Amino acid sequence: MFKIEMLYPEVANLFGDTFNIEFLRRSINETLKEESVEIIKTTLTETPRFLSEDMDLVYMGPMPEYAQELAIEALKPHAARIKELIDAGNVFLFTGNSFEIFSEYIEKDDGEKIECLGIYKGHATRRMMARYNSLYLGKLESENMDIIGFKSQFTKMYDVPQEIKAFHTIRECEAADTAVDEGVRINNFFGTYLLGPLLIVCPTFTKYLMKLMGVPGEPVLSCEDYTMFCYDERMKDFTDPTKDFH
Repeated sequence: MFKIEMLYPEVANLFGDTFNIEFLRRSINETLKEESVEIIKTTLTETPRFLSEDMDLVYMGPMPEYAQELAIEALKPHAARIKELIDAGNVFLFTGNSFEIFSEYIEKDDGEKIECLGIYKGHATRRMMARYNSLYLGKLESENMDIIGFKSQFTKMYDVPQEIKAFHTIRECEAADTAVDEGVRINNFFGTYLLGPLLIVCPTFTKYLMKLMGVPGEPVLSCEDYTMFCYDERMKDFTDPTKDFH
């Protein structure tokens, strides 16, 4: 039985990204031809089970800005244990603004700095009157894998070391000279602003994630033919230089 822990779904549930886990559950079951996934939904008042139990994936999705501070408060006492698990190669996926809470701090509009868990170097700057929206095309270079998704955010990450960037940016709506490589990857910890939900929009990455989780055999996706058809059609648009990325 594969175990997936979803952190704080009562607040980390924007943009429909909780369906990342439902799609992953259906895909693992499709691959193994049986019900094979236990999903554990941990609330802000509960101690995360991944701290003391083996999990095949720990996931958290995007949340309102106020909820970031609640999540930081809940997880900060466990920062050392979380780092230990990341260093050991446990699989984590944090989408939208959720991965910011593992950085050094988040700077608010008024200059106040919210201290985060400090798992990796870098910080986020929040500008609530300047939402950034874009399509995204990049590469997971270690696998020569195309990555596509969508961005919708009030915050941006700065000063993240290049060696822990998750995806090499090929195209987004920022000018080529200002667009930067995307997200954070440390071992099997992935943090990314990409939405979609990402695992549906980018099924090749979903298959890669399933392999990291230890799903045996060749991964099969839920509704694979249609999912891959949609992915191929999106790739045509995302790689068409005449198409606008706004």
